Amino acid sequence: MGGAIEKDRESEILARVRAGERAAYAELVVTHAPLAKRVAVLAGAGRDADDVVQEAFVKAYRSLTSQATFRDGSSFRPWLLRIVVNETHNQRRGSGRRAERERRAGWLDARSLTVPDPAESALSAARRRALLDAVSGLPADQRDVVTCRYLLELSEAETSQVLDLPAGTVKSRLHRALSALKEVMADA
Repeated sequence: MGGAIEKDRESEILARVRAGERAAYAELVVTHAPLAKRVAVLAGAGRDADDVVQEAFVKAYRSLTSQATFRDGSSFRPWLLRIVVNETHNQRRGSGRRAERERRAGWLDARSLTVPDPAESALSAARRRALLDAVSGLPADQRDVVTCRYLLELSEAETSQVLDLPAGTVKSRLHRALSALKEVMADA
């Protein structure tokens, strides 16, 4: 999977960013933006994925330059993806409240609230659609783990970092999710 930077190179880039070199941050953005957008889309940002990713990169930059939450020696990618997941959740909560207010006010009809799933429209095979539907039907905690491990191809350690969960929790949620998917897909 592309998007990873060799650890020593990443450390050098991060040091340059922390020293105030904006061009160094651009390297991180170019490298990680495609994966960050996939994470946002798969986490539920839909058509707002670009905005979510942009906000995540802004927050990451502020944090790096203020020495706030990024620990030296940590890997940038899982830390950034955690920010993307958090921003996606924030955006979904906000848009849900906004949509409900608008629905109550009669400003929008129900059809205008439906956002097509870009992943589903890109996939044509019925089995893949069924699998994505099954993943979407999982509880959010299990869906997030499956998304990170299999759709984004992150390691268990990276999944643990991105979702801010202990490794054992990632493994148990993954086990429960895969069991549920196996059961659903047996009927498909």
